[in-house]
Amino acid sequence: MNEHYRDIRKIDPSRGAFLADGSPNDKNRVEIGPTQLAFAEWEAAGLIPPNLEAMRKYRWERLTQAIVQRGYAGILLFDPLNIRYATDSTNMQLWNTHNPFRAVLLCADGYMVIWDYKNSPFLSEFNPLVREQRSGADLFYFDRGDKVDVAADVFANEVRLILAEHASGNKRLAVDKAMLHGYRALEAQGFEIMEGEEVTEKTRAIKGPDEIRAMRCANHACETAVKSMEDFARLNVPFGTTSEDDIWAVLHAENIRRGGEWIETRLLASGPRTNPWFQECGPRLVQNNEIIAFDTDLIGSYGICIDISRTWWIGDQKPRADMVYAMQHAHEHIMTNMEMLKPGVTIPELSANTHRLDDKFQAQKYGCLMHGVGLCDEWPLVAYPDHAVPGAFDYALEPGMVLCVEAAVGEVGGDFSIKLEDQVLITEDGYENLTTYPFDDALMGR
Repeated sequence: MNEHYRDIRKIDPSRGAFLADGSPNDKNRVEIGPTQLAFAEWEAAGLIPPNLEAMRKYRWERLTQAIVQRGYAGILLFDPLNIRYATDSTNMQLWNTHNPFRAVLLCADGYMVIWDYKNSPFLSEFNPLVREQRSGADLFYFDRGDKVDVAADVFANEVRLILAEHASGNKRLAVDKAMLHGYRALEAQGFEIMEGEEVTEKTRAIKGPDEIRAMRCANHACETAVKSMEDFARLNVPFGTTSEDDIWAVLHAENIRRGGEWIETRLLASGPRTNPWFQECGPRLVQNNEIIAFDTDLIGSYGICIDISRTWWIGDQKPRADMVYAMQHAHEHIMTNMEMLKPGVTIPELSANTHRLDDKFQAQKYGCLMHGVGLCDEWPLVAYPDHAVPGAFDYALEPGMVLCVEAAVGEVGGDFSIKLEDQVLITEDGYENLTTYPFDDALMGR
């Protein structure tokens, strides 16, 4: 084999056998990951990529420890993001969310088995922590028809046999999101079904050092993509021929260019469509001298969610005074609430001590003050005082948690809303705002 042939088999011919994150420098590999563009931008920004082997081991150890602490035989995962957390493998993630064909069983002794699409067991072979690849967890009606119960019995029996070997007869099995026939079949095998989401959400809430490095890299890629979206909007909107969809498409494209994965929503709106908030982007042509607001909800590099929001004024005139006030008020809201963040503060305390929005903005305030984030929006949720449920979130913040701090400010019947959101890491002695994207000068009154 000549040197040239070896080079063209590499993702980055300037590197050796491994990329900066420790993954194989082989362009024919099945493992997805960041692109050369992303690695180059991160290097220029002085960012250190995660070590993926260490990150996978941290997650596997943390999830196994959670199982042992609760006295469970194991945990059976169907949620694609929980499977990603346990194995760092992907397979048609969005399709899998509504046609659940994958499952992972992690036993209390750390033995891990994946059931994957029957033609693609190789997709997790890069991770030695996954000890077996099988198929047969596809327990949805489209795939199994009127014999789904038979398939569920076969699958549940496999689970029983594995746990008989690796869990010493323990029948307490945590399950996150089983299909109906799967749930019934597991109970028929004698399992006591425990709350799996409680295990995974609390496990995922504390990020290890390499997960934080991955998030920093993903955040840089996301903010770079947002800048491209803003540049496109400012260049094209004044002509009156650019739709909300045109603008949103830039974020998608730039995310994919850096090895990002998907965007969970379509939350970009313009002008009067920003009020009420939660209208998703469409064919409306954005006009000069209007507001554009968006929420990224972006699953980026390494499958990390970057969930930030900004509101822009685009035009050759100044925004109205009420728009500037609303923007400044929203900014004050998230920055004041951010100052409460530190280890030991409880979620009820965050709710009780929140910065209060003006009365005219109360009816349309956002659905929560803050929420966790990792592979997607995650536990915990910090509710506004009038929405808080006593006993639902009686927990204290810990170092390694990451919270998104939010504000939606708009009056009922108004012709605009302001949406802002930053992503914040809880540190040993306080917090670090990971979001660096600037706030719009015109709306901030600068």
